[in-house]
Amino acid sequence: MPKLKTRKAAAKRYKKTGAGNFLRRHAYKGHLLRKKSNTQKRRLSQTICVTTSDSKAIKLMLPY
Repeated sequence: MPKLKTRKAAAKRYKKTGAGNFLRRHAYKGHLLRKKSNTQKRRLSQTICVTTSDSKAIKLMLPY
């Protein structure tokens, strides 16, 4: 059976935890940050877990 290739774009965006979940960053933190409050920018900096419905597709992209 051939090796499965890793999707490099997904590998840069998601990190696998020990429990098998995936972590991701928030959106809306790239630019136009002057108009956003410090509280909003601070909360957008945190990482969160990916939902279970999205993690099924990510598991196919990151087989190892």
